[in-house]
Amino acid sequence: MSKSFFLNHIAQTNTNPLSIHVKSAKGSYIKDINGKKYLDLVAGVSACTLGHCHPKVTSAIKKQCDKYLHVMVYGEFIQDPQIYLAKSILSLLPSNFDNIYFVNSGVESIEASIKLAKRYTSRSEIISFKNSYYGSTSGALSIMGDDNFKKKYKPLISDCNQINYNDFTSISKISKKTAAVVIEPIQGASGFITPKDGYLNAIRNKCNETKTLLIFDEIQTGFGRTGNFFGFQSYNVIPDILCISKGMGGGMSIGAFCSSKKIMKSLSENPQLGHITTFGGHPIGCVAALATVKELMNSNIISQISEKEKIYREGLKHPLIKKIRGKGLMLAIELESEILCRKFVKMGLQRGIITFFFLLNNTSVRISPPLTISILEIKKSILIIKQILNDLNYN
Repeated sequence: MSKSFFLNHIAQTNTNPLSIHVKSAKGSYIKDINGKKYLDLVAGVSACTLGHCHPKVTSAIKKQCDKYLHVMVYGEFIQDPQIYLAKSILSLLPSNFDNIYFVNSGVESIEASIKLAKRYTSRSEIISFKNSYYGSTSGALSIMGDDNFKKKYKPLISDCNQINYNDFTSISKISKKTAAVVIEPIQGASGFITPKDGYLNAIRNKCNETKTLLIFDEIQTGFGRTGNFFGFQSYNVIPDILCISKGMGGGMSIGAFCSSKKIMKSLSENPQLGHITTFGGHPIGCVAALATVKELMNSNIISQISEKEKIYREGLKHPLIKKIRGKGLMLAIELESEILCRKFVKMGLQRGIITFFFLLNNTSVRISPPLTISILEIKKSILIIKQILNDLNYN
């Protein structure tokens, strides 16, 4: 009954959802209503940074619930959860970031950043990258790098152009007409494509030359996933605007975009209310995010990411694996075909591991577990993955 209702009355995003009926989730595991446990190697698509129901996150949420929930549209009332979270995040960023605007999700941070760039520069062109994904609302869809996903929704926002990721030659298309370049330090939906040496620096230099704002979409790479707190720290390139979400909330919905006060004040004057949101900076999301940030800052979780990546890379050697892309705990296992990937994910569920697909790469499967996954859990998942690959190879 529940599955039938889910499939027929909960709006679906695809014709074959995983359909695990969740009873509970704790740490690196999700349990279904039949008591079966699944080792989660997806973490809500990189969202559950500290695993499921981390005690410090749930405790912060419970305490805040007894104080107040939503009280006023964002930006009007002084709320301590927003203040403390802003101080913590800004303390981790370079000095040019002294302003943060809280929203509800990653795509909202992208939408607002596009508006901010146009407002600040008085230019209209936005340059993004082919095979990129920034979200599914109309503005984000306009800069998405795959026409197959947006052709049915045109016309979209005008003056949005894509260039090739990792192509140094196409950087020349950034000009004095360009308001902003929106780039993922590591491309997510196309299968965790990392930048070539010097590529992000070249983008930064061209933006400096043309006085174009550089926007980093760190919705997936932020909050420790690459082995640094933010992805740009891995490449020593500082953007003008930083978009964050997913792993920020420890399982709660929250996002933000950060910049300088000089740039950000464009949204508050001439005219006022350049960007507004009702539930942005919701106190529950903010305390969950603050607990997540504090745990990452005060523990050895991030310092262990490189070692955990190394264990996966060394353990996952198999004839069916063509390559492993990505950085830290955002890894893409490249197989030979879409059919193999679909079989792999299905067999994983049968054997108690959760993996997932990529939106713009049908020959890879995602490994992006909670950052708190233990070494023993990693080794367990490697054994299961290799058993699956052996069976696929045999068949």
